[in-house]
Amino acid sequence: MNNIVRVKVPASTANLGPGFDSLGMALRLYSYIEMQQVDETCIVLHGEHLDGIPTDKSNLIYKVAQAVFKEAGVEVPELSISMYSEIPLTRGLGSSASAIIGALVAANALIGAPLSKDHLFTMATQIEKHPDNVGASLFGGFVAAAWDGVDAHYVRVAPPEALEILVVIPHFQLSTSKAREALPKSLSLQDAIYNISRSSMLVGAIAAGRYDLLATAMKDKLHQPYRAELVPGMVEILEQAPHRGALGAALSGAGPTVLALVHKEETRKQELENYMLETMKAHGLQADTLWLQPDHNGVQNISLMHSGSFLDMIKGEVEA
Repeated sequence: MNNIVRVKVPASTANLGPGFDSLGMALRLYSYIEMQQVDETCIVLHGEHLDGIPTDKSNLIYKVAQAVFKEAGVEVPELSISMYSEIPLTRGLGSSASAIIGALVAANALIGAPLSKDHLFTMATQIEKHPDNVGASLFGGFVAAAWDGVDAHYVRVAPPEALEILVVIPHFQLSTSKAREALPKSLSLQDAIYNISRSSMLVGAIAAGRYDLLATAMKDKLHQPYRAELVPGMVEILEQAPHRGALGAALSGAGPTVLALVHKEETRKQELENYMLETMKAHGLQADTLWLQPDHNGVQNISLMHSGSFLDMIKGEVEA
């Protein structure tokens, strides 16, 4: 049993347009979790993005950790857990997936890592109910994943080196459950073929570095048109962003964050950012923007990288 474990978990964006519940990409925006065995459970949360999260044994990280211990056949009933997150809650950037992955990996490391990453991936998917965000946060890079209700499988692809991601984060939360309620119960064969072809093209374009195909490949008829009323201005942004410097644009996960993929040498970055913000504002939404890069590492055990307190570690990570 390790004395103390610290992990660093990337945020993620999912779907990327047509790849509903199947495509995800890790982003350089992070959550940090510290875990150790103690005599009495204590959960401490740091940072504005964790307001309202429970600090007793109903906490998601505690419950996921206990699932790991049960799977491994060990008992660790009392835990000290500390968490800090840069990832805003319920904004479509994989906040719950990062917490699940962080809890799985930290708990597994705490007891000597008896469970493989593939095993943890299946467990994470069973908890999250879709493999895209958890796969990206666990393995890093761009992930194409499938889940049959029992087993989860994935293929990881390294994103093109020149790819950047502009995320526009509205000042309101949108739960995944509410976003899913907006979806239709059935699709036409024509719309199904439309999405399958573009999802397949998107994986190929990312793998081959075909920036020129992204705008076409990121089009969708499965979920974004039905969620348009939940994110005012989204339709206009998805249509116009590729004409203003974006390689392609999409709703990030269930939203309300909207993202644009951008080539790092694009000269119209500020124009694109201003356009997306102004479009949101014109529809009555205030928003923040972040320029991010893909995370290539996935979750990392950083226990040996920092010897100070948890907050000292966070300060060092943020300053770095």
